[in-house]
Amino acid sequence: VAIESNKRAFLWGRRAAHDRGAVEKLAQPAEAPENRHLSQSLEETVARRRGFLTDYQDAAYALRYVQLVDKAKAAEAAQAPGRSGLAEAVARYYFKLLAYKDEYEVARLYTSGDFAARLKQQFEGDVKLRFHLAPPLGSKRDPDTGELQKKEYGPWMFGLFKLLAKLKGLRGTPFDVFGHTQERKTERRLISDYEALLDELMAKLDHDNHALAVELASIPEHIRGYGHVKEVHLEKAKAHEAELLDAFRHPETRATAAQ
Repeated sequence: VAIESNKRAFLWGRRAAHDRGAVEKLAQPAEAPENRHLSQSLEETVARRRGFLTDYQDAAYALRYVQLVDKAKAAEAAQAPGRSGLAEAVARYYFKLLAYKDEYEVARLYTSGDFAARLKQQFEGDVKLRFHLAPPLGSKRDPDTGELQKKEYGPWMFGLFKLLAKLKGLRGTPFDVFGHTQERKTERRLISDYEALLDELMAKLDHDNHALAVELASIPEHIRGYGHVKEVHLEKAKAHEAELLDAFRHPETRATAAQ
């Protein structure tokens, strides 16, 4: 994002600015509610993230999140009484998968009002924005790295963001033009895979495998970054998940290894 005012000019993403840290903080809206202050309980965490997911998509999407956390909490209390950590892991990492940052979410974050408020705090006078983006549809790939190449877009892009933010209801539907890319398909598959994984964990949960269940529920922690960086982390995370799941499904193996 390039930001210009009548007294100061900063550029993020193309060359270093003399106050790069401030620009990066300004140009990257918060993804999670906890960025302002930490939740003090599981209930507060779930309530805040439910609100975030309602804004992200809708109330039904947020309810889907709450229901899986509640199921994990109930299974943990009934099948591994005295143990904790599973419901907290689900609350954190299921949220992470549900709130993937796609085009609609980037548009929503930039037009929600928070970004504009921070612009006024950081810059004086009239502000002009230029965006350096690599849209998945129509962008060329670098012949050497395979990465999408960014192009510069003028202030008019902010108007397009406002339109995109209003179209978030198209997310995941046949009318979602961005949803047909491999990256978006992968993100939706990760959500359904996680739900299936939790169903299996909760069905077989007991005191002996509780720690493994928590570790499995926390696998999304290792899926980081965007684009090709995320693909590398995803491959490693899935390999680790397969190892843990094999141990979870075969308790006799765990017993033998412990001897």
